[in-house]
Order: sequence, then C-alpha cells, then structure tokens
Amino acid sequence: MAILDDLLVSLEMNAPVRDISLGLFHTGVLTRNCGLASTLPRDALKERPLFHPLVQEAGFLLDKSAEELTQLAYSDNLPEATIGMATVNSLIDVDEARCTELNAGDLIAEKGNGKKVAIVGHFPFVPKMREIAGELWVIEKNPEEGDLEEAAGQQVLPDADVVGITGATLTNHTFDEVIGLCRSDAYVVLLGDSTPLSPVLFDHGVDAVAGTLVTDAELALRCVSQGATFRQIKGRRLLTMTR
Repeated sequence: MAILDDLLVSLEMNAPVRDISLGLFHTGVLTRNCGLASTLPRDALKERPLFHPLVQEAGFLLDKSAEELTQLAYSDNLPEATIGMATVNSLIDVDEARCTELNAGDLIAEKGNGKKVAIVGHFPFVPKMREIAGELWVIEKNPEEGDLEEAAGQQVLPDADVVGITGATLTNHTFDEVIGLCRSDAYVVLLGDSTPLSPVLFDHGVDAVAGTLVTDAELALRCVSQGATFRQIKGRRLLTMTR
C-alpha cells in the first residue's frame, strides 16, 4: 500500500530492537520508543489453521533489524503484519506539540453530532454515537448486534459526513479500499492503537489520527504480554493529531 510506503520512508530506522511482545489482543515492539498495534486474533485464526505457523520466525525476531521488522507490515499473515505495524509505531518520534490529549470517540461525537456517521470497526463509544449521530453505520468484520457486514461499506461510506476508520485497516491492508469509498469532503478519523501518530497520513485522505503514545514501555509491554485488552494497558496516553 502506498500509505505504508510513505510511512516507512519517513522513519529513521537506525534503532535497536529491544523487545517484542505478541499478546492475545495487542502487540508491542520496543525500539527507540514503544509502539503498539492490535493483534486481531479472531481474524488471524480465521485465515490460518492452527497447525500452520502464525509467525514464521517466532523466537528469532530479535535477531532482525528494525527496518527488517517494518517490512512485516506488508505481510499477508496478520500476526506478522501486526508486529510490523507495532515496529513502525515504535520508530515514530511523536511531535507532542501537534497533538492534543483527546479521545477519538469525543472527536467523532463533536464532528458527527446530528450528521451521518460511519465507523469501520466496533469501538466502545458506539452506543454513545447512536444517541448523537443523525444516522450511524458500524461496519465490522466480526459484526455485533446492529453492525453491518464488511461488504456494506460500499453502500454506506459514500453517504457518510464523518468516518471513523480503525487503524487495523493498515494491518489487514484494507485502508486504500475504505478511504477510496469516502467522500472528499467527509471528515475522516483514523483511530486505535495501530494508528501511527504521523502527519504522513494527512497526505492519504485522513483529517485526524487518534493513536497511543506509550509513556512506560516496561509496564505497557508487561500488560500486553499478559493478555491485556486495550483499556487494561497501563503506561500510555491517548493523543490526537489533526491536519
């Protein structure tokens, strides 16, 4: 994907790979900084039977350079792509002066009040958005009650005034397809811990990136390795960067 190409070009790759933690729900990689990404276990297991390796070089990834690990972001194997995205995020030196401590759900609520809103990915703030939005569509690979199947995005995304897109679309390589369905005047937010806090995304149709800055790598990686859900991960802050 062009967006991955541009992200990798923007990175300073000269950093040691110090730790990798592939948790049940999230993955963390420690290089110059600590980066996170969603592990997507249900999708990974759907695509590969258990007797096939999910990570080809498990146990030996610390022997690779940071640049080699970023190349895993292109992998069609989701756990490998997750490690790649977490590595990308670990190499970003976040410009905190450009960020605000703002939850993505609050930003989408502000922009989507009374409007047509589409959210790609089922996030905890969805119930709140159902009360605020004029019309809300939630598009999900693993739909819950009230959600739409992934294919429905082709019908509803072109009608949305505000769109929230999970950063996991970078990992599963559906970002280009999703952003291509959004109107040019729609307000687009890329969100979730897989989301790079990088202005590079503004060149690809995104108006705001809402991601995670790890402030205590040891604590965050310990939580990840012990199966923490996102809300259980400590030692991190939620930041939003706008165009």
